[in-house]
Amino acid sequence: MAELENPNMMPNLMTFLSSLLEEVAESNDLNCGFKALKISVFHGLTRPTISIQSYLDRIYKYANCSPSCFIVAYVYLDRFSQRQPSLPINSFNVHRLLITSVMVAAKFMDDMYYNNAYYAKVGGISTTEMNFLEVDFLFGLGFHLNVTPNTFHTYYTYLQRKMMMLQPPPIIAESSLSFGKGRSLKVVHLCFNEEESSHQKQQLAV
Repeated sequence: MAELENPNMMPNLMTFLSSLLEEVAESNDLNCGFKALKISVFHGLTRPTISIQSYLDRIYKYANCSPSCFIVAYVYLDRFSQRQPSLPINSFNVHRLLITSVMVAAKFMDDMYYNNAYYAKVGGISTTEMNFLEVDFLFGLGFHLNVTPNTFHTYYTYLQRKMMMLQPPPIIAESSLSFGKGRSLKVVHLCFNEEESSHQKQQLAV
């Protein structure tokens, strides 16, 4: 979309996405203490010292992928959360999920992209770990990588509308990016049925 080429658009989008992910991660951190969660390759032993905002800014600066990749990465994170309810996004895994989702999106969307070793360097991890993360992420998605124009437009339009409102992430609907099973926090976005127009049907992820 032409709007994504606006030099002021992407910094605002990075700020909004990092704010959303930070809210989700912090909320899930609080709930992790009440139930046993599955540990995956995305889970670090400690919380990374770099903030989500700084990490996403670093990815944006050095990944050199098309702006659309960040919208597609957001779609992938939502799909992953829906398919893997026992692996909610939290402060221990959000950084690895971010770099992996952007890398996979770049490979799927862009004609030219860097190899895994480069993305590993950007993400501050080893190439071997980057390879493992990619494989687990693809299986976690069920290799469902295609993003239809309607799905892309739905996610992008929603993000754009909320950014233009110049408000913190609004509480409007239950999101699969929050908790999975059990107690749910109503956070920032609607989960759309990708097979139908967003004007025809909306499906909430519980």
